[in-house]
Amino acid sequence: MKIFLPFALGENAQLIMRRAGYASFTDPNTGSASFVRRLNRDYYPRFHVYVENRDGQWQINLHLDQKKPSYQGAHAHNGEYDGDLVAAEGERIKSAIAAMEHDVQQQPEAKKSFFQKLFR
Repeated sequence: MKIFLPFALGENAQLIMRRAGYASFTDPNTGSASFVRRLNRDYYPRFHVYVENRDGQWQINLHLDQKKPSYQGAHAHNGEYDGDLVAAEGERIKSAIAAMEHDVQQQPEAKKSFFQKLFR
């Protein structure tokens, strides 16, 4: 599932994905960076996310890894790119990012010191 975010994120992708419950993951075979979120204490099944910035627009590629590759040397896995679980997780990510973006926009004014209040 691909998720396109129409707004620019004020923070880096790693921090945002960590706040959404994902851990950073580097594939030992390819060296590509991504993010994962386990569904239980086992390594699989897990949600797997790749985040890319394309021309100032963020794209999130989400899928569900059901199990590890079946045999040594294989890069393919049992991945689910659509379905109820993936759609629900996509909505959860979108709402978490929107809430973070809203919090950034609603930051209160910086507190003034005693002398700044006194002498304006």
